[in-house]
Amino acid sequence: MIKRLFFLSLFLILACSQSDYSQIKVVDVIDGDTVKLSNGRLLRYIGLDTPEVRIKDKGGDFKYRPQPFSLEAKEFNRKLVEGKNIRVEFDIEKTDRYGRLLGYCFLDKAFVNAELIEQGYAVLYTYPPNVKYVELLVASQKKARERKKGLWGSFPVIDHTQANAYINQIRSVEGVVLGTYKSAKCLFLNFGQNYKNDFSVIIFDNVLDTFRQKGIDPLNFYNGKKIRVNGKIREYNGPEIIINSPYEIEILEGE
Repeated sequence: MIKRLFFLSLFLILACSQSDYSQIKVVDVIDGDTVKLSNGRLLRYIGLDTPEVRIKDKGGDFKYRPQPFSLEAKEFNRKLVEGKNIRVEFDIEKTDRYGRLLGYCFLDKAFVNAELIEQGYAVLYTYPPNVKYVELLVASQKKARERKKGLWGSFPVIDHTQANAYINQIRSVEGVVLGTYKSAKCLFLNFGQNYKNDFSVIIFDNVLDTFRQKGIDPLNFYNGKKIRVNGKIREYNGPEIIINSPYEIEILEGE
């Protein structure tokens, strides 16, 4: 009897914890790409990245330190979805390592992920295997850049030698790849002679197949080419941007 009651209670708990994501309310907007749902779960939009409102300090704690254009992105997201019922569509991976839901957000006929990119509040940030709408999101970013919307009209493209001045900020960086290096976990596209201080593009092993599927061997393909990348500049051994797909690298010279 006790065993039956236990399994009945477990079933009820699981049933109550599940939500119908075809209609669920957004109760709070965390930032430009993350919202809180009425069931208490956080939803991180797939396929994009917006400037951070909070930055992790050296102790691992998040501090309120809005990066350029982060509050504008949050406000745009808030006006779109706060207090409204949305439909969440999932891809292959439904959660990230922080336990947040990963999904595509739809409000009536509006595709929120694409709208944030097209209006220039976010940059393309693909992460395989969640690439269901990547072609559409690539097209949205192209429109934003051509029209100089949001981020694209506010900040000029910077040379790779300037990247160190923009740590934790989203920027477009360009330069010539002087060399490549493959470590045990990732591949480096190096833009300077000193990899410990100069700007690099990082491609982790788990996304290399997305390049190979396009006939690209990144160890050799980008060497000697002038390229442009868009994304959040991080600090490790010098400034770097992590890239997850060939869609995020634009070849300027050296085709």
